[in-house]
Amino acid sequence: MFCLRGAALVLCAMVFAPTPLFAAEPVGKAVEIRTAVNGARGAIAVRDPVYKNERISTSKSGLGQFVFEDGTKLAVGWGSSVVIDKFVYDDKKSVKKLTILAAKGTFRWISGKSGHSAYEIVTPAGTIGVRGTAFDFFVGPDGTTAVVLLSGAADFCGPGGCRQLTQRCDCVVAKPGRRATEPKRVSRTTLQSLGNAQALPFLSGGQRLSGALGWAGGGCGLRAAKFDDTDRSNAVRSAPAVQEKPREEKPREEKPPREEKPGDPGPRPEKPSDPGPRPENPGDPGPRNDNPRDPGPRKGDGGDKPSRDEGTQQRESHD
Repeated sequence: MFCLRGAALVLCAMVFAPTPLFAAEPVGKAVEIRTAVNGARGAIAVRDPVYKNERISTSKSGLGQFVFEDGTKLAVGWGSSVVIDKFVYDDKKSVKKLTILAAKGTFRWISGKSGHSAYEIVTPAGTIGVRGTAFDFFVGPDGTTAVVLLSGAADFCGPGGCRQLTQRCDCVVAKPGRRATEPKRVSRTTLQSLGNAQALPFLSGGQRLSGALGWAGGGCGLRAAKFDDTDRSNAVRSAPAVQEKPREEKPREEKPPREEKPGDPGPRPEKPSDPGPRPENPGDPGPRNDNPRDPGPRKGDGGDKPSRDEGTQQRESHD
């Protein structure tokens, strides 16, 4: 028999459950659901309550946004699993303790009205302490955890000690049993170290959030870096294909010109390669007069010779 969440849950629990599930304590509700998000009692829909000790899981494309009683907001991205472990009321507006166990996946957290010490997020690699904070965090299949600060401040404490995040877009990465890295700005290198380009989809643009959870993101440059790399990689992959085609076509087009050039090699190379004789001929008037058949110079030469002969004849006559 199918049992509905919410008010009908009490009746179903009384009839079919061996333990009194009617005692389950609602601690918040779903405000947005995309694709498939499931709880301990089945699929979760918008406005359905979520309960203490309930495990929430999402499909590979799923997304759930939740608001707790004190105003704390939690986004659960694709392929995620989280348990609302502790939720202890102080009064209607705040809680003494709110602890969630993040087993795997990607999340965004915005603190509510409760005191900073009331919040605790436990991951396989360490614990995130909240101090008036908004941040994203990712838990990989092997427990590797990354935390990116969006506002306020946070601590990440593991076996090797604690790291403090105080600047927007600060990020630490930790593996189970090891100390977290020093805080530094999140970047493309962070995704590479996590081995997952979609590890932080709320920052890279893989998944979009609505309301206050969506406003808390923005910036950090991760979206621009990610899409720039994608464009560059596509350009590099396509460039060789475009360059190879002209390379194959160019030799074919050059063959006909090569056949035409050897058909008339003599005149073309000799003219440009014989500049010397031209300047030497104009610079030397003698060869020009000797080589060409010019009646002018011959007359001149004839005029000079008779003048010399006349001189000799006069001398002979005097003698």
